[in-house]
Amino acid sequence: MEEKLKQEPSDIIKVVVFGPESTGKTTLSKELAQHYNTRWVPEFAREYLQNKWDRERKVCEPHDLLPIAEGQIQMENDLTKKVTNLLICDTDLLETKVYSEAYYVGYCDPLLEKYALENSYDLYLLTYIDVPWVADDLRDKPNERERMYQYFKDTLKRYGRNFTILKGGKNERLAKAIEHIDQLWKN
Repeated sequence: MEEKLKQEPSDIIKVVVFGPESTGKTTLSKELAQHYNTRWVPEFAREYLQNKWDRERKVCEPHDLLPIAEGQIQMENDLTKKVTNLLICDTDLLETKVYSEAYYVGYCDPLLEKYALENSYDLYLLTYIDVPWVADDLRDKPNERERMYQYFKDTLKRYGRNFTILKGGKNERLAKAIEHIDQLWKN
């Protein structure tokens, strides 16, 4: 089980698009992958939970979190082998940890927490809540956006992650993300 949550070793740059629901993470991930002519790792939880909703009309439960984390890392590890310089990740296990704690009264499975903190990335792009919230089958906290954003930001600070905040429209966010990723190339 533990090995299923561990990142494959790699020398590529890994960037995580990170933040609360409905803040443009997937759109930005796709745009960055296109700009850099690379691959992006979709959010495994979205497909997993949409399938659960469609089959059972149930939302995420604590026992779903480890399979979600395993699926996320499996996709990331598979795509890591297919790129040469840069991988864009539309979430990571730290985001899964944040949601676990936010939804389940501070609880996070110890195994999930271990790998959420051990797996490493070069840059986090924290998406701000200044874009319109869009409802779907899975999103459920339109009135808690500020609290959730603060939780995400505090988590990045608490664990010393390299991050920048992305605000504004699509083009402004993309330009700032590119600026910070280009800086990683130089360093």
